[in-house]
Amino acid sequence: MPKQDVLFVLTIDTEEEWHWDNDDFPDRDFSLENVEKLPAFQAFCETLGIRPTYFVDYAVASNNIGSTILREFVEDQKAEIGAHLHPWCNPPYFGKTTEAESHVINLPHEQVVAKLDTLNTLLWEKFSIKPESFRSGRWGINAKTLRLLASRGYKVDSSVYPFYKNDYFSCIGAPEKPYWPSFENALAPGQQRQILELPVTAGFNVKNYNLGERVHNALSKPPFNWLKVIGVLWHSKLLRKLYLSPELTKTEDMIALVDQSLEKQQPVIHMYLHSSSLIDGVTGLLEVDNACSRICERMKRVVNHLNTQANVRFCTISEARVILANQPSHNGVVSIEKVSS
Repeated sequence: MPKQDVLFVLTIDTEEEWHWDNDDFPDRDFSLENVEKLPAFQAFCETLGIRPTYFVDYAVASNNIGSTILREFVEDQKAEIGAHLHPWCNPPYFGKTTEAESHVINLPHEQVVAKLDTLNTLLWEKFSIKPESFRSGRWGINAKTLRLLASRGYKVDSSVYPFYKNDYFSCIGAPEKPYWPSFENALAPGQQRQILELPVTAGFNVKNYNLGERVHNALSKPPFNWLKVIGVLWHSKLLRKLYLSPELTKTEDMIALVDQSLEKQQPVIHMYLHSSSLIDGVTGLLEVDNACSRICERMKRVVNHLNTQANVRFCTISEARVILANQPSHNGVVSIEKVSS
C-alpha cells in the first residue's frame, strides 16, 4: 500500500522566559537567555530537514541578540518569521495585565489593533518582513481578530488550540484539521479564502475523537474533577488528550498521535513548542535537566517514525498554506490529494 503524502510543520513560540505560575506578567527587563539556544536548535532542525516557523513576540524582536540570530535564519531562507502577540510585553500599554487579559482574545479590539500594528512595525524594522503568519498569545482567536489579521496581510493563523478550554477562552468545537475560518465565527469553517486556520496537531489515544472529547469534557467538571477521574484514565491509558509538543508529551504518546492523525488523513502534522523550554526549569512546563536535549531527542524519534509511515514534505507554516490553498476543501475544511514534492 503506497504511503500517503503529508506536510510537516514545526512552529516555535519565540518569547521571553519566566515561570508561568507567577501572577506577574513581565512588561520590562525581559529575560531572554533562551534565544542563545536558537542557533544550535536551528542546526538540529536542519539535520532532520525541518524548516521551522518562529512566531516572534515583541520582547524577542526588540532584543538585539534575538533579532540578529533570527534574521540570519530568514536571510539564509531556512526558516520563517511569524508574529506572536503577547499583550503584557507589547506596547502600547493599557495598565497591568490580568490573567484574562493575557489572552489576546479577551482584549478590547482597539487594543489588539494598536498592539498588532506596533508589532508589525517592529518586525519590519528588524527583519524587513511583513509577516504572513500569526499566533495569539496564550491561544484563542475570534472573528474580529481574524478580520484584522486579513486586513493586515496575514495569510495563515495558528491560534486555535484544539479540544481545549479554560476559564478565559475556548477552542471547543473547532476542526482539528486545517480550515478556512468564518469571519463571523472563528471556530467554524466559512466561505472566506483570505486566511487559513492551521491548528496544532492534537487528539486522543482513541479513534473516535468526538467521543474522546465529550468524555474528557464531562469528566473535567464537578463532581468528576474532584475525584480526579481524568488523571486515573490518563495513567491507565484508557483516555489521553494529546498534543504534538515535545515539551508536553512523551515520545510514545506523540508517535501514537501521529499514527492516529495519519489514519484520519490529516494533511498536516503540526508540532509546536516554546523557545523558553530550551533552557532548564524556567517555565514550570518541562521540569527536567537538559531540557533542550530531551526535546531534540523526542523530536528526532517522532520525525524518524513519521518518515517510515508517510511521504513527508517539510515546510514553514506559510509554505503549507500555499500548498493547502490548492487542495480541495469540503465545507471549508481542507482535504488532501497530493502534497509531497
